[in-house]
Amino acid sequence: MDNNPAAESRRSPTGRAGFEKFVDAINERISRAPFFGVIVVSLALWAASKPLWGSTTKWELGLHTGSAILSLLLLVLLQNAGRRAEETSQEKLNVIAEALSDLMAHQAGDSEDLHASVRRLREAVGLEERH
Repeated sequence: MDNNPAAESRRSPTGRAGFEKFVDAINERISRAPFFGVIVVSLALWAASKPLWGSTTKWELGLHTGSAILSLLLLVLLQNAGRRAEETSQEKLNVIAEALSDLMAHQAGDSEDLHASVRRLREAVGLEERH
């Protein structure tokens, strides 16, 4: 199975980069209940800080600016984590398909239909990388 071109094309010579490790650490923290608590406390502090601001407009602008920045950063981080999770799932499906095609090829014997199915399955492995 190691000589399968589809499998070789998916192998990466490098491990996870620093940014990916950072994304994993952030994703681990923000996907838990305490992060929701941090957001609720932050909103309560913002609401209580109204007398400290010069005007209601500046007070609202502070919330809008902070929440827009936080939303953008979280969107980028979560999108990265989601993309990598999807790639991991696809890799697992490809490995299962490769193992199945090897098993089918081993059991095919003289069955031309089974040999054709093996060819189609092997062509389909890695298909998402070609599109």
